[in-house]
Amino acid sequence: MKKRLSYILISAGILATGLSSCKKYLDVLPDNRAELNTTDKIGKMLVGAYPENAYVMVAELSSDNVDDVGPIYLNYSRFLEEIYKWQDITESNNDGIDNIWSACYSAIGTANAALQAIEEEGNPTSLNAQKGEALLARAYNHWILVNMFAHNYSKKYSSTDLGITYMTKGETTLDPKYVRNTVEEVYNFIKKDVEEGLPLINDASYANSSVAKYHFNRAAAYTFASRLALFMEDWAKVVEYSSEALGSNPTTTLRDYATISSFAAAYGNITREYNASARKANFLISTAYSSMGTTFGGYTTNNRISHAGTIAKFETTFARQVFGTATLSTDYRIRVFGYTSTTANKVIFPHVAYMFEYTDQVAGIGFSRGVFAPITSEEALLNRAEANIHLKNYAAAIADMQIHVNNNTINNPSVLSEASINTWANSFAYFTASAPTPKKKLNPDFAIETGTQENMIHAVLSLKRLQFLHTGLRWFDVKRYGIEITRRIAPAVFNAASFPITETENILKIRDNRRAIQLPQDVINAGLTSNPR
Repeated sequence: MKKRLSYILISAGILATGLSSCKKYLDVLPDNRAELNTTDKIGKMLVGAYPENAYVMVAELSSDNVDDVGPIYLNYSRFLEEIYKWQDITESNNDGIDNIWSACYSAIGTANAALQAIEEEGNPTSLNAQKGEALLARAYNHWILVNMFAHNYSKKYSSTDLGITYMTKGETTLDPKYVRNTVEEVYNFIKKDVEEGLPLINDASYANSSVAKYHFNRAAAYTFASRLALFMEDWAKVVEYSSEALGSNPTTTLRDYATISSFAAAYGNITREYNASARKANFLISTAYSSMGTTFGGYTTNNRISHAGTIAKFETTFARQVFGTATLSTDYRIRVFGYTSTTANKVIFPHVAYMFEYTDQVAGIGFSRGVFAPITSEEALLNRAEANIHLKNYAAAIADMQIHVNNNTINNPSVLSEASINTWANSFAYFTASAPTPKKKLNPDFAIETGTQENMIHAVLSLKRLQFLHTGLRWFDVKRYGIEITRRIAPAVFNAASFPITETENILKIRDNRRAIQLPQDVINAGLTSNPR
């Protein structure tokens, strides 16, 4: 297990703010690490402005991308059970909410220290790129926190919904007391940081393109801005920001499946290649202390809660999609891996990679890491398609969806049109837990017209669900669109007679308080207001 950070309410990571105290005791600094007075030092410090723990496990297992596949599978920890059943999470590990919380606030503290150092240098233009990255990193970490620990942004409710504390300064007091900003306030702070930071981002500040993929480069920054605008229902801005990220020819940012699929013989190799910095589609890459790579990989890890046969057959990989139907694992441009045995039942895309970081190779001990791309060209493209649907620019939305399906789905996909999308969506009844379909009732706080607009939204959400399977983003779409989820026991290999679906009474309703993950207990004990239950 990863050694936990010392736990305080909000980990400020205040390297720079400690200088004034140090100088009371020392005439000179013991070394040069604490004095952020050069471009190089500030730039290197920003490596720590990205969280070391990820939201992926909690978000993915909270979503409708997983089922309980039955009691014969034994890898079902209390931690997984709490997430899956939307209980308050009390168990801790590298994927736990306490580590998500502390990792994000620690990264925010690093960003704030860099911004303070830049301010103390007089905000020189030579540090513009570093300032832009720090602002984007601060915004991104707060975005993770507010979307995990609060309700989704809503023009109807966010002015009163509890958000999280937005930190713009390093902490300088011993026992600070915090209050939670509203969701609206948090989003407005994020928007301010993003709008200030975007024009300062400069890819030339990174040593090479591989290094840039681990930082907020220009494409990642504008795609994140498009996500923010999408969640805030600013459809025109989504189109503007996504277009900046993609450039005039989006096909130049597409994922190279010919190369990726050449590694399909070994699951570990294909996940490595999918998430490689060489893939143009990966705008931002993250490595985290996490079991995501084994949970959503070809391992028996956490095998009872998984994306298995029922979901795959009726909702996702092998369901009839807007682009056509896959019947074999090799029908997709990237192979679908299926594991059906007494020890594992999973249907998975190789979207997240597993790495093991040895701390002692002789003893064989170390940390499990997960590698994934939290911001990609596929998101920029599908965000733009979704926004254009809301703007009723259907031809533009279909053009982007066609680019996406031609590259990222099955071999020889269908040609999309307004008529074909309507035919596809109208052919399904709305999903129920015992009669699943890809079409789920949408209950957003913004207006959607029945008919073509709703059908187009169903299409783009299905494309997003497939593209970002196992990476956690589906949970945020579930929240934004008010999609209800019923927990069920669904066999890995569906057979209505021999292995029927068993519904439970555990239903995540519209505006259910459990859509906002409860804060870590240590944080509540320290005085921060807990989420309603």
